[in-house]
Amino acid sequence: MRILCVDDEPLALEMLEQAAKETKPDAEVKAFLKPSLLLEEARTNGCDVAFLDIHMRGKTGVELAKELKEVNPKMNIIFVTGFDEYTGDAMRLRASGYVMKPVTKEKLEAELQELRFPIVPQSDAILKVQCFGNFDVFTPDGTPVHFERSKSKEVFAYLVHRHGSSCTVKEIAAALFEDEPYDLKQQAYMQKIFSAMMKSLKKIGAEKVVNKSYNSLSVNTKLLDCDYYRFQELDAGAVNAYQNEYMSQYYWADFLYEDY
Repeated sequence: MRILCVDDEPLALEMLEQAAKETKPDAEVKAFLKPSLLLEEARTNGCDVAFLDIHMRGKTGVELAKELKEVNPKMNIIFVTGFDEYTGDAMRLRASGYVMKPVTKEKLEAELQELRFPIVPQSDAILKVQCFGNFDVFTPDGTPVHFERSKSKEVFAYLVHRHGSSCTVKEIAAALFEDEPYDLKQQAYMQKIFSAMMKSLKKIGAEKVVNKSYNSLSVNTKLLDCDYYRFQELDAGAVNAYQNEYMSQYYWADFLYEDY
């Protein structure tokens, strides 16, 4: 979880930052005295929760929230203030919460437990998947995953591309071998590819990322930290990482930035 805080009063900002760190010790917390710096950080690296002081000089928290919602409509905005004059404006922005000063750990805990847009933790992810540029797969420590067959890696890429949807063997074969007949020979070859894929994943203890049922496969998206999936959630870091290249080595890959 990435938490950004802003308040133009240094002491108030220090209290807000400390309370946020105590509330979510595993989160990345950054604090800013200037709204422009927080906005730049959100655009560059993304933000899950933004604690915004409403009554700031130059730009109010409500004005900043409007700009942050343009960066990511699903960003959780929690207003922090000693005044209640902006309550109506804050609620019209569909804010996740509203904290009255003085800020305490208990107040922040209460708001973070009731986020409008719940944060999907990546702590359960057992593989990191890169779709932008060339497709690649890594263990959590950044080690590339070796697939014994290039086609088994391509099958895994196709399953990731389908974002958890169940895919039949025939459908996968049609994607990988566009104009070739789906006969007994190809069916046998596909089974060898699937077996090689599962063997490669099992070597690193990641076989659970693939769900298998009769004549179909899918990926367990909850076990993947994937730039493509984060892009679809409008994560600013993933959006900025996209440079008009998606699974470049596979001709079947079809992804349009304009759709988002």
